Amino acid sequence: MVDGWRSDAFYEARRDELEKRVGPRRFKHSLGVSETAEKLARVYGADETAARVAGLLHDWDKGYDDPGILARADELGMELDAELAAMPRVLHGLTAAVALGRAFPELPPEVLAAVERHTLGDAGMSDLDMIVYIADALEPGRKGKVVEKLREKIGEIELRELFLEVYAYWVQLIMERRHPIYSKTTEIWDSYMPEQEVYRAEANPDPIPYGRP
Repeated sequence: MVDGWRSDAFYEARRDELEKRVGPRRFKHSLGVSETAEKLARVYGADETAARVAGLLHDWDKGYDDPGILARADELGMELDAELAAMPRVLHGLTAAVALGRAFPELPPEVLAAVERHTLGDAGMSDLDMIVYIADALEPGRKGKVVEKLREKIGEIELRELFLEVYAYWVQLIMERRHPIYSKTTEIWDSYMPEQEVYRAEANPDPIPYGRP
């Protein structure tokens, strides 16, 4: 018999709570992310239960509007810098990780980290972090040709490469929608670039200046 956060009883209880916290569309999305994360974990050899649970909980605080999520962060005692305070739509992952950790102390740090990092990403993403991030973008409810092409790559390319392609897709989408870009986005991207792919002046002493034909 499985006890604690790995049990079906824990999952079902959190699922029922989530249904009351968010709207029908968001609830369906969360179930899709949970299912997709579990499948990704199976393909890439990660913890399937952790992925399933983290996927379910990733939008735990998505039911708050912009003023509400800022109040939620304050209520939880979180200190937000000016940039994050001006980007309330990405805060639900951060607040959810704190709130879930307090409400359900049996949840392991890796599950909470995956919930926290599913919006902005991080320079030190674990396999579980990447899986939830990818699942959020590729669950069955997401539509579009790019999404379909990315789904086709599951199991065909390494997890890290799939994460980078999804990350690039999200950044492009944010720019197309004229939303603000998180200041650490480039830093996060560069942290995953293989050393040989990173531009280094010593390897290219006479670079072509930008704009030269």
